[in-house]
Amino acid sequence: MGRGMSDQIFNLPDLGEGLTEAEVVRWLVADGDVVDVDQPVVEVETAKSLVEVPSPFAGVIAVRHAPEGATVDVGKPLLTVRPVPSAPSSPSSPSLATSPSSLSLPTSSSSSSSPADVYREEERAGSGNVLIGYGTAAVAASGRRRRPRNGAVTVVPASGSGVPLVSSPLVRRLARLNEVDLRTVKPSGAGGVIVRADIERVLPVSAPAAAAAASPAPALGGSSKAAAGDKFPPLSTVGEKRIPLSGFRKAASAALSRSRAEIPEATVWVDVDFTALWQLRESLPAGPGLMAYLSRFVVAGLRQYPVLNARLDVDRQEIVQLDRVDLGIAVQGERGLVVPAVRGASTMTTSELDSAIRQVVADARAGRVSGEGTFTLNNYGAFRVDGSAAIINHPQVAILGFGRIIDRAWVVAGELCVRKVAQMSFVFDHRVCDGGTAAGFMRAVADAIENPAHAIAQL
Repeated sequence: MGRGMSDQIFNLPDLGEGLTEAEVVRWLVADGDVVDVDQPVVEVETAKSLVEVPSPFAGVIAVRHAPEGATVDVGKPLLTVRPVPSAPSSPSSPSLATSPSSLSLPTSSSSSSSPADVYREEERAGSGNVLIGYGTAAVAASGRRRRPRNGAVTVVPASGSGVPLVSSPLVRRLARLNEVDLRTVKPSGAGGVIVRADIERVLPVSAPAAAAAASPAPALGGSSKAAAGDKFPPLSTVGEKRIPLSGFRKAASAALSRSRAEIPEATVWVDVDFTALWQLRESLPAGPGLMAYLSRFVVAGLRQYPVLNARLDVDRQEIVQLDRVDLGIAVQGERGLVVPAVRGASTMTTSELDSAIRQVVADARAGRVSGEGTFTLNNYGAFRVDGSAAIINHPQVAILGFGRIIDRAWVVAGELCVRKVAQMSFVFDHRVCDGGTAAGFMRAVADAIENPAHAIAQL
């Protein structure tokens, strides 16, 4: 090894937003692989999203310090990278002393520069301690490039390579745990992408449990060499399946437990006739969706009852009313329930709300969450249930939800008829308001749904 060249330990970087740990979801490299500066080496899951972490060092992967499924604290070792040794250069030979299968390192203006010199030059340019979305320009490599969610450059196989595309690392992990060959799975996602439902469709009912009991531990992913020489112990014992809480689940558990422990909540329900709003939506096929109308009516209701768009300062014993409505939309994604926010919902038209809701839902399902809201709207009907006594999303003080819309017998002007009816449930912090305020808000929203033309004219 060249003079002054020593192993470099890459610690898990600060991923921002106060996060203190991350779960290793999938290794993109194996021991012995050669990596470049800024090359993504691992996918990790935080309480906020899935991100790819690039390496700040170039060289050979010497040690991966955690197995897939393990949690690593920020600042703790993630990888050890051994610099590629240099060899004497000559006009007729390159200055790389490495295997033919290694990746190309960046080139500099001097043809006699060693890989270590090249890396140090890159580091001086700003690549050291790379955070998500930072780093140097991408180096040359085979295949096409895409810009992933977090902004870091990732090399993906060129078309025709035969590598199946999946919607997320969790889908690939599900296939691996159940010994499903992705090349045999028919994709249903846009662009030929395999989604979770495609994997579940080819599994027998007992497959997940049987695979977990028969296999001591899943192989580490990232390349064909990952299975060889793995020294990580299994995460579960034979006869049972243990699923460690992810960073996201830990954060959700803490927030929900705090909500239940601190908030004296109350729940009220009302059945709402959706027929008129349903007919309005059907008359405008290219118009806003039902959630956009509901969001607009909720925002209008919060203007009438601003105490519900607030938080409680327990230390100072004050209700803090907020000027702007950032409407949280509960979304069920592969990582669980998330609540991305439509920022500034109180200033949007119905059409603008429709576009914003579609965007934040798509982002949330792709692993990107757009911050926390000031009030949450939930759609239980998507799960074909009638209602729910939801848990308030702390530090908010209320949450409104709707069940499925079904045909029910209903009396209108003294006549029995069939109407489209859904249950609306409202959970509120009883320290902030009492039943009169909660009922007033509910009726404001319900009346707008039952007579949308009048409500829209007043907005």
